Amino acid sequence: MLDLATTTVDGRNAAASTARRHRIILANAMDYAVERGLLDTNPIRVLKWTAPKVSSLVDRRSVVNPRQARALLDAVRSQQPSGPRLVAFFAVMYYAGLRPEEAINLSADNIVLPPRTWDAERQLWPDPPEDSDWGELHLRTATPDAGSEWTDDGSARERRQLKHRAEGDSRIVPTHPELTRLLRDHLAKFGTAPDGRLFGGVRGGELPTITYRRAWIKARQAALTAAEQASPLARRPYDLRHACLSTWLNGGVYPTQVAEWAGHSVDVLLRIYAKCVVGQDELAKRRISEALRQD
Repeated sequence: MLDLATTTVDGRNAAASTARRHRIILANAMDYAVERGLLDTNPIRVLKWTAPKVSSLVDRRSVVNPRQARALLDAVRSQQPSGPRLVAFFAVMYYAGLRPEEAINLSADNIVLPPRTWDAERQLWPDPPEDSDWGELHLRTATPDAGSEWTDDGSARERRQLKHRAEGDSRIVPTHPELTRLLRDHLAKFGTAPDGRLFGGVRGGELPTITYRRAWIKARQAALTAAEQASPLARRPYDLRHACLSTWLNGGVYPTQVAEWAGHSVDVLLRIYAKCVVGQDELAKRRISEALRQD
């Protein structure tokens, strides 16, 4: 049973994360059988089994640069009919590091944007200077895609606390001026759903996971070269979050601050993004050379 649970249907070894997860599920099922008196002991717990190593490091090849990220957002915008509604959805992942389940749950109450002053002479709302056009996202809950079979009310998503946070905890994330403008445009064009959420389906209701995944696949095909499409570059929307946190770290933002904005602990942050912080090896070499340089 364990061999079957940790291999694919064609007999090959399953991915390390899949093998670990299936082994845990099987062991828990046997624990339940022991509780019900169907088994005396859990046979899975006593089997000698070496768990495959799982790499938690972010692959640097999956991280887009700012030019590629903007090209992908433009490719999303060109898709009809749902594309224009999804630009800000993907943008909050790239510019603010939100997880997809946090972005989907974003509502007007979570957004604090800097005010604008009406220009009576030109009859328009001019954008403030870029340096002062930073806003904030106040995150309190998330709605991960659990599947309708596993939620209490039968919906595909279930509202929960933020990942790695206790019930009622929140975190504040700044919005870069580019993201601030995209959020303003989204609110002006599409408003919010009846429940206050920013992102929903074209016909109303909750934004389906399949909708934004399809849009992302098409965006990669339109914005990336054939070689880039074959690579891990931005293969999943979640990779936009990786790109955001990598940009913050490479930009010199203190890891403690990045961890706070991202909802990570500092040690987890540095372990996961160790390969995405570029330039540190050259800096270290220069410091070693300076330390060993003779007078």
